[in-house]
Amino acid sequence: MNELQPVALEREGATADLVVEGGRVYCSHRQAFLERDIAVVGDRIAALLEDAASVTGPETTVVSAADRVVLPGLIDAHTHADLQLILDRSVPDVLATGTTAIVTESSGLGVLFGSRGVETVLERTADCPLTTYLTLPPQGFVDTFEPATGTAAELESLADLLDRERVVGVGEIDWIHVVGRDAPIEGLYERAREADATIVGHGAGCRGASLRAFATVADNDHEAISADGIRERADNGIHVVGRCGSIRDDLDALIEAFPDLDRRSVSLSTDGVWPGDLLEGFGMAELVCRLIDAGIAPADAIDAASRNTAEHFGLADRGVVAPGAVADLLVVDDLETMAVETVLAEGEIAVADGEPVVEPRTDPYPDYVYDTVSVDLDRDRFTASRAAAPDGTVRAMAVDRGLVTTETTVDLGVGDADPDPDEETPQRLGPAPERDALTATLFDRDPATEDRRFTGFLTGYGLESGAVATTATWETAGLVTVAADADDAVVAAERVASTGGGTAVARDGEVVADLPMPIAGTAAELPPERFAARAAAVADALRDGGVDVERPLLTVQTLTFPGVPALKLTPSGYADVLGRSLVGLDPESDAGAD
Repeated sequence: MNELQPVALEREGATADLVVEGGRVYCSHRQAFLERDIAVVGDRIAALLEDAASVTGPETTVVSAADRVVLPGLIDAHTHADLQLILDRSVPDVLATGTTAIVTESSGLGVLFGSRGVETVLERTADCPLTTYLTLPPQGFVDTFEPATGTAAELESLADLLDRERVVGVGEIDWIHVVGRDAPIEGLYERAREADATIVGHGAGCRGASLRAFATVADNDHEAISADGIRERADNGIHVVGRCGSIRDDLDALIEAFPDLDRRSVSLSTDGVWPGDLLEGFGMAELVCRLIDAGIAPADAIDAASRNTAEHFGLADRGVVAPGAVADLLVVDDLETMAVETVLAEGEIAVADGEPVVEPRTDPYPDYVYDTVSVDLDRDRFTASRAAAPDGTVRAMAVDRGLVTTETTVDLGVGDADPDPDEETPQRLGPAPERDALTATLFDRDPATEDRRFTGFLTGYGLESGAVATTATWETAGLVTVAADADDAVVAAERVASTGGGTAVARDGEVVADLPMPIAGTAAELPPERFAARAAAVADALRDGGVDVERPLLTVQTLTFPGVPALKLTPSGYADVLGRSLVGLDPESDAGAD
């Protein structure tokens, strides 16, 4: 007889450690709301009782759910816990949104340090009240635009982590890397299939025959932004992950397509919540509320944020209110507001009266994750050789909607047919803000590779003076600068290097705002309030310099991100994403970097 049965049998003298009494409980396996008390022993639900008085003793903790609704703890199906603000500092605020578990990429530590980084994330989250499941970073085994950096030994080390309890699969992969081509990453996928692990897809812009092919690789995808795109993924057997977070809000597309979907094959995710939004209470409860408000049955909305995700990723005993399940529970005022009152994480009270009662972890990380920026920041490296575009007309990235940068050309004004004989012909191509031409330089800061860089150009960003530098680059260990002035690019990059990573804005030779992110150069270890304030100061400094895009820092961070088309940066040249090739500055040539 296990330790739960005496309470379930209501034997004399058997008492629960904790009881949630008086609530309308969502009984997951009936998709029904029933008047029940929940008896908890240790970290497990022992029984759902009509009256738990018989198992309530003097030492039993009693949580009143009178006139409230009790749900399974919510599970974020896709997020990025080691980008922006390290998870340790945000756990209390995440729990306060009703989220008790997450499935996260290892986008910072994992991308830079591979299996060693994943091991560190596993260690840091081992005793975390927010249960954290990881997917393995595949980026080291991508060779679409440059040689893969991951070795055969590293592939084995990563694949071996699939045997770890909280590693649930391989992280998101851009479809362009695996559709219609062979790639080293296939070795990791073979090991994932052997382990019955999940492969996360990133199918932005993928459709038709390409999506059919992608469906032979990816098990789920969170990148559909239209109802038709969601239906097409479902048609091809891809688990649909609806998304609403700080980067994108695609819930309306999911709501429109929902009547055509298998309700059990839909999950919900934030794809990341920035500290400012988190402090305002945004999280998984808000997503469930949105679906219910749109007319989706409450049971279906709740399952999409709990049971469905647990089943898809094989999260044992999670996502349901049932005997034997882990006691992750959420008490909300009502289904109309989803206002979070109480949160239980593995049977312990983590949120009471709407406020977290757990503390963030604040001890330092291992030494190896700090000081990861060591590149040559000579001024010439923030400009391009005149020989790369002799007539002064260069291929450039144009800021488009969202994270998209498209291809265009810019005349830098240095290719006059009859130059002034008294003026020295410039040998380097630099920014020309008066022509809406900014330099965009990417340095490779991966310690496993050479210090390389490519300087391209960016239009449509609006920066009139100064420069911004950041190491919070997506899917690559890089340092990016966007500059209206090459000297300010050096100043901003030097500040970022001195703080071990992060973001800095420089103008007139001085740093005017910065945000240190020393954890692998991609995450801060500040309290959420301080992070939000400094991030806002960086955005304000960019706007003061003339930037007129909606999210100025996000545009810079994603210049390296091939997950959205069409022209992006690599250390060897521009990535022509849809053409899957490297191109350089000369618009008349397909050659790579200078």
